[in-house]
Amino acid sequence: MTADIPDTPSAPAARGSLVAQLCASLRAMIESGRYKPGDRLPSEAQLTRDHGVSRTVVREAVATLRADGLVMARQGAGIFVREPEVAAPFSPLELDMTGLPAVMELLELRTAVEVEAAGLAAIRRSPAQEARILDALRRVIAAGGTEGSAAADLELHGAIAEATNNPRFGQFLQLLGDAAIPRRSLGGAMDAPADYIARINAEHEAIVTAILDGEEEAARGAMRDHLRGSLRRYRALQRQQA
Repeated sequence: MTADIPDTPSAPAARGSLVAQLCASLRAMIESGRYKPGDRLPSEAQLTRDHGVSRTVVREAVATLRADGLVMARQGAGIFVREPEVAAPFSPLELDMTGLPAVMELLELRTAVEVEAAGLAAIRRSPAQEARILDALRRVIAAGGTEGSAAADLELHGAIAEATNNPRFGQFLQLLGDAAIPRRSLGGAMDAPADYIARINAEHEAIVTAILDGEEEAARGAMRDHLRGSLRRYRALQRQQA
C-alpha cells in the first residue's frame, strides 16, 4: 500500500501540482474516449499505483473532476464517467426582444453572418435560387411596410442564405426566427413611414442586384450597409426614447 506524502512546508504546493497533473491526465483520457460515458474509473488504489501519487492526490483530483461535472460517484460502486451535458442551443426567445438593446445585439450578430452569406450567394447561387431571391424581393416591395412586410423581409434573407449552398446559414436564420426582423420584434415601437420603407427597399434591391450580377464584394458591402444602417436607425430610436 502506498503511503501518503507527509505534509512538510513544501508538500502542499507539491501536492497541488500533482493534483493538477493527474486531473489533466484523467481529463485527457475522458475527452479522448479512453474512458467513455458510463465507464468506471480505476480504483483509488489502482490510480495511486499507476500514477505514482498518494491517495490524497487521487482524492483531490477526482473531487475536481466531479466538480467539473466529468465524473460521478455511485455509492459502493466507484467513480464513473458522466454523460456529457448538452448545452441548450441559443434561442432569441430567451431574450427580451421587445427591448431595443437585445434587438441591436442581434443585428450585430446578423451582420457578422449575413455579410458573408451575401458574398457566397453571389458566387454560388443557382438559377433556381436567383428566381427565389427575385420573387422574395418582389414580395418585400409589394408589402410596402404592411403587416406582411416582416415575413417577406425574412423570406428574402432566407433565400439569400439558401443561395450560399451552405445549409448552416439558413439554419442560423431559422434559429432566430421572427426575432431576425426588428420591426416584428418591437411591434409598435417604431412606425414605418414611407421614406423608411423606400430606403429599406433600396437597400434590399442593392443587395439582390449585386448577388445576381455575381459581384461578391459588392454583395457583401450592400448587406453590410443594410444591416449597419438598421443598427444606426435603432440606435437613434433608443436615443429618442432616453
